Amino acid sequence: MNFKDLPPIKEQLMKCVRCGKCRSVCPVFAEVKNETAAPRGHVFIVQMLRDDKVEPDHKVYEKLSACLLCENCTVNCPSGIDIHELNAAARAYIYEKNPSLGKELVFDTLWTSPGLLKTSTMLMGGVQKLGLQKLARNIGLTKILPGDLSKAEKMLDSVPSRSARSQLPEVNKAKGEKKYTVGYFLGCGTDLLNPEVALATVNVLTLNGCEVIIPRESKCCGLPHIANGKLETARRLAAHNIKIFNSYEFDYFITDCASCSSALSRKNMEFLFKGLKIEDTAYAFAEKVMDLTVFLVDVLKIEMDGDNLSEKRRVTYHDPCHLANAQGIKSQPRELLQRIPGIELVEMKNANTCCGGSGTYSVTHYDMSMKILDKKMDNAMETGADMIATCCPSCMMQLRYGTQRHKWNCRVIHPVQLINDFYLHKPAKTAGE
Repeated sequence: MNFKDLPPIKEQLMKCVRCGKCRSVCPVFAEVKNETAAPRGHVFIVQMLRDDKVEPDHKVYEKLSACLLCENCTVNCPSGIDIHELNAAARAYIYEKNPSLGKELVFDTLWTSPGLLKTSTMLMGGVQKLGLQKLARNIGLTKILPGDLSKAEKMLDSVPSRSARSQLPEVNKAKGEKKYTVGYFLGCGTDLLNPEVALATVNVLTLNGCEVIIPRESKCCGLPHIANGKLETARRLAAHNIKIFNSYEFDYFITDCASCSSALSRKNMEFLFKGLKIEDTAYAFAEKVMDLTVFLVDVLKIEMDGDNLSEKRRVTYHDPCHLANAQGIKSQPRELLQRIPGIELVEMKNANTCCGGSGTYSVTHYDMSMKILDKKMDNAMETGADMIATCCPSCMMQLRYGTQRHKWNCRVIHPVQLINDFYLHKPAKTAGE
């Protein structure tokens, strides 16, 4: 579809009234204090691209790519503009005019092939275990990596030796009476970097009467591709996943990753497919997609009765942008945490502000990412919590790095892991009650 014919460009661009509200909520503008870094400034740039007043070149792409796509501006825009969609559409337009072999290899070859992605991640884990990564740093080899990779590579210090898919069968039977058959959309970040989250998810769901099926042929949700100007690749990935999941008789499609549930949501399906033949099928697919926390609270209505514990664990919660801003999901994760015996939820200041991770942003814009992360860590540390809970693998990686960066002994965890810990220490009969 032509850039100028995309729904956000045709239907939303002229809604901007130049009020500047977006500047007051943008984490990047808070650091840069420059109009070219503000969401309003990006709207101007997109308008000039549409009107052929600026060339779609690398300089313009660099300005647009400084945006986290955290959607804080979108949810606070008085005119209801999906500013992040305008930005993403413009990135894709510029990339089409300036293709990159590196991006083609990463996003079209590697990240569209689950096997290749797994192999490369496992190789990275092997390099770490052999001490080669540390050696490369010590002798300066990592400095030759492109962009900010030479700085960001140290964030991947503990790649698991086994993926979640290698530890879980495709079909996981319900324990006790079956209530639902759910398709588990196992995202790349959970599968390869946080397999313990996937194991907890499957155990909690099966204990609560769900047969959990993990389709082996599913691929990446496509959100990293949208952020990096690969809109057509994101469409192909989404179409593939829709076909795979629709081939089963699932009651729901569940994911424990905020980015995945955002990418599979009705809103993103509209962004990708509005006006195309597949749109009705895509919308019907999206109606079955549900974030794990919402499913546990609103559908399964799980309760965790337990003895009063003399010592509570203090947990603070970080809102992933793709859950809170993109989908408006804030209460269910907190509700889950409050239902777990022994957990005391302590709110941090500005819980609903970006941690600076935003998928690949910490790799492409490391220094800015760290400035935003440091503010987040200050707010988290003020709570005196023992753990930070969040529902996004990208946020988990960023926050873990933040705890190391600030030398804070604090565990970063997904809420489902705490639920699973509770079940593992309770008699099996209580799990489904």
